[in-house]
Amino acid sequence: MATLDGVIGSIIDSHIHQWDVPRTAHSQAGLARIYQRAPFVMDRLFPLLAPRSDREFVRTPKHVLRPYLPSTLAADQAPAVGAVGVPVSGVIHVQADWHGADPVDETRWLETLPFGVDRNPDLLGIVGYADPRQPTFADVLDAHAEASTRFRGIRCMGAWHPDRGVRRYADEEGLLGSPDFLRGFAALAERRLTFDAYVYSHQMDDVAVLAAEYPETTIVLDHYAPPVGWGGPMAGVGRTSGERDRLLADWREAISGLAEHRNVVAKHSGLAFPILGLPNGSWERERIADTMRPLIDHAQDAFGTDRTLFGSNFPMDKALAPYDQVVGALVDVLAPRGGDVLAAVFHENVRRIYAL
Repeated sequence: MATLDGVIGSIIDSHIHQWDVPRTAHSQAGLARIYQRAPFVMDRLFPLLAPRSDREFVRTPKHVLRPYLPSTLAADQAPAVGAVGVPVSGVIHVQADWHGADPVDETRWLETLPFGVDRNPDLLGIVGYADPRQPTFADVLDAHAEASTRFRGIRCMGAWHPDRGVRRYADEEGLLGSPDFLRGFAALAERRLTFDAYVYSHQMDDVAVLAAEYPETTIVLDHYAPPVGWGGPMAGVGRTSGERDRLLADWREAISGLAEHRNVVAKHSGLAFPILGLPNGSWERERIADTMRPLIDHAQDAFGTDRTLFGSNFPMDKALAPYDQVVGALVDVLAPRGGDVLAAVFHENVRRIYAL
C-alpha cells in the first residue's frame, strides 16, 4: 500500500463539516434533540419515518444528528498516520445546512470552536453560505469576512434531481445558470472569493455557464458532481447495469468538457458518498480504490496536477467508510502518478486554491 511519508509532512483536508445539530440553527435541530433522548429508538425508527431521499442519502442518522466537532473529527482523522504515514494538520469547513436567519452565524460559531488545540486540526479556511439571488448578497459576503479572517468563499448548492427519491438541495432546477444567480454572482467575483459548486452529474452544464461568465473566479467542483446511481440503485436511478454504464459515460464527457474551463478545479471528495448508490457494508481501502478508480482517474486526467485536491466529506462519508480507509484508497490510486501529484493533491493545491 502506498504512503505519503517522505512526500509531504501533513495532509490538508479541503472538505469537512462541523455541526452541533441539537444546539444550533440546523435544519434538523428538533429531530436531533429527540435523538439525544432516545438514540436507539430513533435508529430503529429512522428507516420507517424518514423520507426516502433522506434514508438513502445518509443511510444512518447517528452521524448527522449527533454533534460533530473538532475533537470528533480529530479522532476520526488520527488513524490516517498509520494508513498513509502522515497526520492531518488542517481542514476547511464547508457550509453544513445551517438554517438560521443569518447565515453568517455559522461562521461566527466556527470561530468559537477549539481548533488547533490538544490534537485537533487547525481550521485553515471557511466556505460559508450565501445566496447570490438575494439583494443582500454583497452585504452577507462582507459580514462573513468581518466575522472571520478564515473566510474564503461560499457554497450555494445547486444539486437538483428529477427523481424525487433523490435529495434536492436547490429550490429550483438549473440554479447556478439562472439569470438572477448569474447577476448576483458578480459581487463574489469582485471580492475574489471562491465558489464551491455541488451539483449532480447531469447539471455540469450549469457550472460551465457560471465558469464562462466569470472566468477569473475559482470554482471548486465538489464530490465529482456525483453521478447518482452509478454505484448501485439510488431511488429510481441506476437500476440496471446498462443504465449505470450510461451514467458513467455521460459523466466522463461532462467532466472533460467542464475541465476545459481553466478556472474550475475538482475535489477528490465523496469517495464513499452514499448518494452514488454505493451499497451498505464495510468499505475498506482496497474496495474503495477498486470501486472509485474510474472517477478518480478520469477527474485527475481531465483536471491535471494543478487543479485537483483532496477532501474527505466527513462525516457524510462516515456512514460507509472510516477516514483512514478513504485517504488510503485515494493515495493508492494516485501513487503511480508520482510524488508531485500526491503532494499537490494532498497539501499544496488547497493552500493555493483557497489562498490559505
